[in-house]
Amino acid sequence: MARAILLAALLLAAPAPAEEPLPSFRIEMKDGVVTPRRLEVPAGVAFKIEIVNSGATPAEFESLRMRKEKVLSPGAESFVTVRRLSPGDYPFFEEFHLEMDSAHGLIVAKESEGQ
Repeated sequence: MARAILLAALLLAAPAPAEEPLPSFRIEMKDGVVTPRRLEVPAGVAFKIEIVNSGATPAEFESLRMRKEKVLSPGAESFVTVRRLSPGDYPFFEEFHLEMDSAHGLIVAKESEGQ
């Protein structure tokens, strides 16, 4: 019995396997210009969107359909994590420069060939 308890304690104390890093995608915002304006991501997979504001004015990444938003001061970098998207199109925009066509983009969630 004591050996079983000791074995159980050792198994519980063992380090958990390291989680694999999330796939990352990058969007740059610069004074109302979003690059890239179209971003393809895998459907059904958690991922991270790294957002960089390389402009001289504040920027806000926002996607109503994904329910994500992030405000960045000039020169700031941040990210949003997306759990999983169903296949489809997910518009996003740079909130502070809505009047500019270049402030709008599209995230396209695609199923991989093997799904």
